[in-house]
Amino acid sequence: MAELIELAKAQDEARRRVGVIALDQWDLPTPCTDWSVRDIVMHLLEVSRIVPRLLQGVTAEGLMAGSGPDRQVDLTVALDRALTDELTAFETAGALDMIVHHPGAGDIPAARLLQFRTTDYLLHSWDIARATGSDELLPDGLVVATWTRMGPMAAVITKIGA
Repeated sequence: MAELIELAKAQDEARRRVGVIALDQWDLPTPCTDWSVRDIVMHLLEVSRIVPRLLQGVTAEGLMAGSGPDRQVDLTVALDRALTDELTAFETAGALDMIVHHPGAGDIPAARLLQFRTTDYLLHSWDIARATGSDELLPDGLVVATWTRMGPMAAVITKIGA
């Protein structure tokens, strides 16, 4: 399915940017004015960790019952693992046919959640690149596909923390 391939590509863009963050760059400001580079990576990590739980039917309230993030882990390694687990969860038979209980967007089709995640990785890859001075270029085809699907929802996405 094209959307799963796009998710994997967007995740790879995030991996590539996170993989080159220097030790002195984690606390740099980003275009997301309230977030540092570390905050963006933590956001990507936290959300990618909840997606498999959403695809297992956990409610939005159930997501809040877990423990908070561990800021002492190697974020690069933790994110890589979480991205792999997230993609695997989306690839599970029937996963994209589900309705998930998103904490910000309410009950939505899992296919829409997949689009949210692709968009999140793509946008925050650019944010990290801009903040750290790394390569900001994103794959044209992925940008166009993401904008085509999600552009009409831009105002909503910024409010729900997709």
